[in-house]
Formats: sequence, C-alpha cells, structure tokens
Amino acid sequence: MANAGLQLLGFILAFLGWIGCIVSTALPQWKIYSYAGDNIVTAQAIYEGLWMSCVSQSTGQIQCKVFDSLLNLSSTLQATRALMVIGILLGLIAIFVATIGMKCMKCLEDDEVQKMRMAVIGGVIFLIAGLAVLVATAWYGNRIVQEFYDPMTPVNARYEFGQALFTGWAAASLCLLGGALLCCSCPRKTTSYPTPRPYPKPAPSSGKDYV
Repeated sequence: MANAGLQLLGFILAFLGWIGCIVSTALPQWKIYSYAGDNIVTAQAIYEGLWMSCVSQSTGQIQCKVFDSLLNLSSTLQATRALMVIGILLGLIAIFVATIGMKCMKCLEDDEVQKMRMAVIGGVIFLIAGLAVLVATAWYGNRIVQEFYDPMTPVNARYEFGQALFTGWAAASLCLLGGALLCCSCPRKTTSYPTPRPYPKPAPSSGKDYV
C-alpha cells in the first residue's frame, strides 16, 4: 500500500508539473520591462513571451502582437520554444505510460513486474521532460541576466524575470520530483536460490522382523 501511495503521489506531482509547463509556455510574461533608471514611464507595462509581446496600459487596456517571422527571432527564443514543446509532448507520453503502470489501474494485472516497469518508464520520461523544461527556462533566464548587465544595452531596454519563468521553474521541479517518485516503484530483483535436493526415501520394509 505504501508503494501504491508513493506512485500516486509521484503521478499527481508530475501531472501538475506538466500542467504548469503548458501554462508557462502559453503565458506572455517571460520577461517584464525593468523600471530601472530615471525618466521611466510607469503608466504602461511591457512584457514578452515565447509567442508574443504585450503592452498593458494603466487603464487596463492590453495590446499584444504575435511574433510574425520565425526566422527573425533570436536563437535563444527558438531553442526555448522547441524545448518547451518537447517537454510538453514528452509529458503527455509519460502520462499515458505511467497510467498503465499505476497499481490503482487494472491494466496488466496479470503481470505485476511488467506493470511496475511501465510505471518506471513513465517516471523516466517525466524526468526527461522536466530536464527539457528546466534547460529551456534556465537558458532563457540566463539570457535575460546577460542583457540586463550588458553595458551596451540601453537602460530603457532592460528586462527582468517574469511570472511565466518562475512558473516554468516550478513546473520543471514538480516533473522531476514526480518522475523520481515513480522511478522508486522499480521492481526488486528476487534472489534465486538453488532448488533443494530431495532426501532419499527409506526402503520399504519387507514385513519380516529379525531378532
């Protein structure tokens, strides 16, 4: 029962991490305009994501523009897009594989070892998905830091970390933790002992007793 509970906890954490990956990819607040320096207009908020850039006015009006050309984007943005999409697709595959290996499901009930292996495979795929998302968010965040401290970057063109970036880091952590818990259900190797040799049976009595 403890192993089944560990499996269920790992699956729930990994599933929540996968949902967080989708939310992080869709949100436009990957980097937010930094209000550093003098003569900065705070009546509007500027932020960019993987797919669009938006401007939010103090009146509540939001205007967004989708990035037109894929080839015109930076290599960091293209790689981050690819890694996030790969992480989401791997997470979807891991959900189906891990569901088959869950003890609360009736799939592969006749073969318990194979069922546990499916759960482990699902956990490994979750780990790979979490690593892909972690690399994507860390790469994008490192690029923001480099541009912020670059003396060639104008003060009015500097950005800071956005909410979507923190969401991506949390989602990657949940996927890694959930995948690790699923991998803990790895079937243990049973020690094989040699079959004991049967003792020789006593010879049947002839029915005659000698004194």
